[in-house]
Amino acid sequence: GGENPPFIAESPRMRRLCQTARKVADIGSTVLLTGETGTGKEVFASYIHNISNRRDHSFIVVDCTSLPESLMESELFGYEKGTFTGALSSGKKGMIESANGGTLFLDEINSLPLSLQGKLLRVIETKTIKKLGSVKPQPVDFRLIVATNVDLTQCIEEKSFRSDLYYRLNVLPFHLPPLRERREDIIPLANRFLEEFQQVYGIRRAFSQQVFDELLEYDWPGNIRELRN
Repeated sequence: GGENPPFIAESPRMRRLCQTARKVADIGSTVLLTGETGTGKEVFASYIHNISNRRDHSFIVVDCTSLPESLMESELFGYEKGTFTGALSSGKKGMIESANGGTLFLDEINSLPLSLQGKLLRVIETKTIKKLGSVKPQPVDFRLIVATNVDLTQCIEEKSFRSDLYYRLNVLPFHLPPLRERREDIIPLANRFLEEFQQVYGIRRAFSQQVFDELLEYDWPGNIRELRN
């Protein structure tokens, strides 16, 4: 149900974040998620999508670090048929267009090349996209959620991120706390992951109190991802 997030939120900080998310889920404004790596930003983004009025449409995830700059533009914007050698003869729908009606999640937005930052800004401002090789823009309607694990204001100072884009993105900011600052969630998370792996591998296991004590003592620099691994 919409009330219970698909992730663990026993700690007061996470409960507050979920409350705020529920309040703004149906507002179309851009969400900026910040937090250390492994703090569950993608899970939180999908939570916002799933409780929003866009839940019946696609949730499209783009990891800005995973694509070389040369491919990034055609992946994001798509292209018309016969635009370049090796292009699909039918043309290709970009990821932004695929998010039409739904939510577009851009992870590690700090890695988006400067050349594409200007193009993304135009998409946000005009609510249209232009495919590669196309002359006419087409309207798109999506909720944008972006995430970063580095300080974007620092990137602006280093001239690797556009300040005008930053102000367009930083509308509804959420900071996901590291696991060491939400210790009430450690044991429930560990139990959730244990349950999950027991189902996958068909085994029965339980944690001892001593293990729980050690899990609670540890600082988890890799956050939830480290705990899961």
